[in-house]
Amino acid sequence: MSIKCGDLVSRKSHGCDVIFKVCHIEENRDEGITAVLKGVNVRLLADSPISDLVKVSQEEVNKDREAFARKEKRSDKRKITKKGGRLSRQDSNIFSQPGKVLHLDGDEDYLKLCLKEYEKNGIKAFGYMYKETEQHKHIKRLINEIRPDILVVTGHDGLLKDSKDLADINNYRNSMGFMQSVKEARKIQPSLDELVIIAGACQSHYEAFLEAGANFASSPDRILIHALDPVKACIKVALAPINKIVSSEEISKVTISGIKGIGGIETRGKHRGGAPKPRYRLKQGGDADAV
Repeated sequence: MSIKCGDLVSRKSHGCDVIFKVCHIEENRDEGITAVLKGVNVRLLADSPISDLVKVSQEEVNKDREAFARKEKRSDKRKITKKGGRLSRQDSNIFSQPGKVLHLDGDEDYLKLCLKEYEKNGIKAFGYMYKETEQHKHIKRLINEIRPDILVVTGHDGLLKDSKDLADINNYRNSMGFMQSVKEARKIQPSLDELVIIAGACQSHYEAFLEAGANFASSPDRILIHALDPVKACIKVALAPINKIVSSEEISKVTISGIKGIGGIETRGKHRGGAPKPRYRLKQGGDADAV
């Protein structure tokens, strides 16, 4: 069975546990023809000999999505709902200002998915797609332009084949790029309270990101994380009041991968309430519009 770019596949040697999309095929002198793979529901980047791949039916893809949807629903039920993130009808004269987000993603499909999730939760988010190894080059410009409260740097990652030393960042596909992005951001804003940083993807070097200055990061147990896990962590912080401290335990309640997938340090929330509700939209000249 021929394998081509864009095909949905899984790896026989791994028990067909993860569904991937083939994003590149290359010929390797030692291993023959290999495929570069991106996880469909998890932020994992991998490679595999073509001979180890099997095409996945649409029925299997649908079952996989349904399984993740069930996990997401369970994580949503674990959320602790408190006043502050949303307005009730009685609070007509107050307004809500969640934290503003800058989201850099190495995957265009995931970026669109993430931006929809921010919008659904009433959060202003600016999303950009850059390769994981190139993201750090854009950090300074984007932070100065957007002035975000929260920075998310994510995409795909994974341990290189036969890696034994999990402390060595060179044994990870994209962890070095994420770490560089965190470092660049901290050069601009060193305060952990002023700029909250969430970094990483599947199997990422959790410790490296925290040491570089991230508030929350993946992956403490080097496990796979869901595509929306960094977003769910971000939303938790963006909607938490500024007088509330968000812990890693609370983050674990809203993510699918839990504490093994994303951890970090106690972080101040970014939501602010205000009153009275603005009545006019700002104009640079002439009469203002009524809201």
